[in-house]
Amino acid sequence: MTVVDPSESSPGTRAAARKERVAGWRVGVLASPAAPVYGALIGIIVLAWIVVTIDGGEFLTTGNIVNMLQRSVALGIVSLGQTVVILLGSLDLSVAALISLSSLVTAQQMDGQPGNVIPAILIVLAMGAGVGLANGLIITKLRVNAFIATLGMALILGGIIENGWSGPQGGVTDAFSQDLGYTRFGVIPMSFILFAVVAVVIWFILRSTRFGYRVYAVGGSEDVSKLSGLRTHRTIIGAHIVCSLTAVITGIFLASRLKAGTPTVGLDGGYDLESIAAVVLGGTALTGGRGGVIGTIGGVFILAVLDNVFNQLEFNSFVRDVVRGIVIIAAVAIYARRQEKKA
Repeated sequence: MTVVDPSESSPGTRAAARKERVAGWRVGVLASPAAPVYGALIGIIVLAWIVVTIDGGEFLTTGNIVNMLQRSVALGIVSLGQTVVILLGSLDLSVAALISLSSLVTAQQMDGQPGNVIPAILIVLAMGAGVGLANGLIITKLRVNAFIATLGMALILGGIIENGWSGPQGGVTDAFSQDLGYTRFGVIPMSFILFAVVAVVIWFILRSTRFGYRVYAVGGSEDVSKLSGLRTHRTIIGAHIVCSLTAVITGIFLASRLKAGTPTVGLDGGYDLESIAAVVLGGTALTGGRGGVIGTIGGVFILAVLDNVFNQLEFNSFVRDVVRGIVIIAAVAIYARRQEKKA
């Protein structure tokens, strides 16, 4: 008896199935909310390369790539946490002050002693969790708007910094500073690996856990989430804890780069508004419920490339702010039009 392969197993059918899968993958990628972000990123990189080359500089060099990756780490990590709170319709303006405070506490607790590195990191992480818990409780239990609650927390932290430190606080160990702040593998800095790990963890939390599902649900509609039986207050508190933890991780990283804690490192970097800008550039809606980590990473890279070009072309601060403002407004306008067309 002759056995005939079923039609679905024939070479022609398998080839057609592969083509269909590839076509479906392409459509899925192009339909992704993050697709326009990375399209814009590629366009900005090409434009930056042309402009810098015309100006007589070099853009796609090893040193310049390393510089852009390192510049993306601090903003990138805090922006990942900001993504979580914005996804549920909140935000956090206390991150800049918390970054400054965490850099100071890190340096003070390490005190130049290798044996103090891990305890110092644990203390700073606990401090971050406490600040996030306080933000969440103020928003949920006291019914204070997130903008006002986190702005008030920023002022409180700023007062603590001004009262406790009048200048840089030295004490980060040389080994810790070198390993986290300056070590790299080829063109990949160690700090960028930290950024990638935090991104993967938060992406997994948002996409594969109940907490992540609840973040999107609360961002879509807190009232509907309550009627569905979700404990929205716990979700809001948890999101603010995550955001504060990313802020203190950023502070630890900046302390390793500067080899000291600095009272103004967070505020000077503008990480409160910059992180919100990166999230918005990444396509996450300020009203919540739409967006994610992948888009935020693209937004961070866009800002890092722009900063690098500004430095190479020696633009003054006024021109930098104007261009960045135009880019952010244009991006939000484009996203809004795309959502209207989909609706």
